[in-house]
Amino acid sequence: MTVVDLFKKCQTFFLVQGLLGYVFIISGLIVNFLQLCSLVVWPFSRQLYRKINCRLATLIWSQLTFLNQWWSYSDCVLYIDPKDLEYLKHEHSICLTNHKYPIDWLLGWVIAQRIGLLGGSKIVGKKSLSQLPIVGWTWMFTESIFLKRVWETDKNILYEDVQRILGDYPKDYYFNFLMTCEGTRFTEKKRVESMKVAKEKGLPELKHHILPRTKGFTLIMQGAKGKISGVYNFTLAFTPDSAPPLLTTLIKGQACKAECYIKRIPVTEIPYEDEKKCAEWLHKLFQEKDQIYDYFDKHKTFEGLDLPKVYVPRNYNDLIIELFWTIVIGIPSIFLLIRFLWTSSLTAQIIFLVIVIASIMGVRRMIDVATIKKEQ
Repeated sequence: MTVVDLFKKCQTFFLVQGLLGYVFIISGLIVNFLQLCSLVVWPFSRQLYRKINCRLATLIWSQLTFLNQWWSYSDCVLYIDPKDLEYLKHEHSICLTNHKYPIDWLLGWVIAQRIGLLGGSKIVGKKSLSQLPIVGWTWMFTESIFLKRVWETDKNILYEDVQRILGDYPKDYYFNFLMTCEGTRFTEKKRVESMKVAKEKGLPELKHHILPRTKGFTLIMQGAKGKISGVYNFTLAFTPDSAPPLLTTLIKGQACKAECYIKRIPVTEIPYEDEKKCAEWLHKLFQEKDQIYDYFDKHKTFEGLDLPKVYVPRNYNDLIIELFWTIVIGIPSIFLLIRFLWTSSLTAQIIFLVIVIASIMGVRRMIDVATIKKEQ
């Protein structure tokens, strides 16, 4: 058995997966505490507060991109104009992605990590998400936008929060809103129901998407007037030789292989001042996205479309962060565990086993809940 085979075998062990979950929980709570302490900076310097929290958020999100890039050695190939890639690295942006897979949000983070924007990743999500330990709290401290699903209230939140974020953002720090305008993850049942509405509105049928919700996007664009110069069309797909695109797949060390088609749209081409015209523009964009995904469905690749393949290599930042947390938290905990198991009673050992199981289930549930509520 080679070293690689031994490593892959270890990835399937319950206790090894439990250690990953334990390190994530403890490190996450430490970071959340530091984020709480950073609030004292807010009244004096919002720029400094945002710089601090951008760095702190990276310490958490990197553990999830580590799962994808290093633990499972999954990969994502981009199809993008090299000029657009340079724009993406150096501007505030809104990224409109399809929502077909359980871990498509993580692939968005992987792309952000590779180009140095992970700490600035934000979402538009349900208000209850902000109460979720670690993941939700981090989104809250990094100023993601949370909605109550009451339009009269939410329209003010969307407009005002975007203006507040952009009003005093640090120079040379960039953020990206990863938006799924479909509002929920794609299923055939949801698509059929959505197409009934499309037919009533006289819109073309979509084969691979759900009808987008247009009001939220329009308000964010209006609130960001003059501050965001590019909107990006992200269309993500997993190749036939990929392992099932699930979080549990990554935890088990199985590689997922994805491709992402990315095209920049200058804000000057979007009629966001007029709600009706902006809605028409967004529907047209999703019709184009549907054609793009249909090409992938037929050819099993985006290669051959109008954009070149660009491979953005892994960097070692998330690996270093994971090793740091493992050395600081994981290894000392292993020694304490051995000592505990050697000296403790059977009852204490059973209690410990229950805690380990709860930790693993808790991490999975926490991320699943975050994913589900982002879809709703």
